[in-house]
Amino acid sequence: MVYVKEQLASKSQPTNTYFATIIFVGCLLVLLAAAASISFGAARMNLSTAWSAVFSFDQKLTEHQIIRFLRFPRTIADIIVGSSLAVLGAIMQGSTRNPLADSGLMGINAGAALAMAIALAFMPGSQYSVLLLVCFIGAGLGAGLTYLTASLSRKGMSPQRLVLAGMSITLLFGAIGTFISINFNIGQALSYWTSGSVAGATWAELALTAPWFVIGLALSMGLARSITILNLGEEIARGVGQRTIVVKLLSSLAVLLLAGVSVVLVGPVGFVGLIVPHMMRFMVGVDYRYIIPASAVYGGLFMLIADLIGRLVNRPNEMALGIIFAIVGVPFFLLISRRERRAFE
Repeated sequence: MVYVKEQLASKSQPTNTYFATIIFVGCLLVLLAAAASISFGAARMNLSTAWSAVFSFDQKLTEHQIIRFLRFPRTIADIIVGSSLAVLGAIMQGSTRNPLADSGLMGINAGAALAMAIALAFMPGSQYSVLLLVCFIGAGLGAGLTYLTASLSRKGMSPQRLVLAGMSITLLFGAIGTFISINFNIGQALSYWTSGSVAGATWAELALTAPWFVIGLALSMGLARSITILNLGEEIARGVGQRTIVVKLLSSLAVLLLAGVSVVLVGPVGFVGLIVPHMMRFMVGVDYRYIIPASAVYGGLFMLIADLIGRLVNRPNEMALGIIFAIVGVPFFLLISRRERRAFE
């Protein structure tokens, strides 16, 4: 335990004042971005009309209905999805010691997308709670097959094998999903969902997903210290008495909960879980007790800004979130891959 404390102390850690400032500024920016998300969109309206819908709602006015039933739930969905993706990315990177870990690269999103395709094809008209459960199962299947495939080697699982296995599972599930969408004529519905958009988020959907988001986030916060120790290496973690299998199982559960919530709300969006944790690691150091809560705050901010850009760049049409994150995420992925190239040698 003394060695672990020395290892943690040797790594850069923010002071309490600095970390509190980072969180405070992040929360303030989230509030500003949320206000902009409510105020601006495809439908043009002045600010007084937009905010009167929040504080003095009149159901006879179309503008008020747009704010109350479209922009407001959409803004909350942005925060939930962004926080979920960023936190699950931080957990995956910490527990697997893989800087390239992301739900979009580990087959998790692809598993949920395939499960959604199967649900649309064989269970049309299913309730939202059923689709949520289906996404949880699909995400678990994708993650399980990725880890199993990466482990099928005499040398065991390594970060590079994990990435390659995740990409292989993603391609396989994508091909099966395409086959199903063609044969059951669900291509339009599936394409809209997989392109990534929170435009259709409703209060009822948020009420169903919010409890799972809170559970997943609380579990992630509770695991933060254990993930920091596990990130030092399994031998060290076991040496200080950590039950690494339990920590990994609980980490996987948190990832599946957060992935299921985000995928059912917005579709299989990638790169948020890759980008935000790296940015937070740069800002607050390598201790996951700081990275995870900071990722939760700035992940929501990242998603709000991206969605707002997608709405305003080509009004009244919208640009799908998947396109925006791909434009930003692919160069970032290549940059991280280049920086971590020694791990692949």
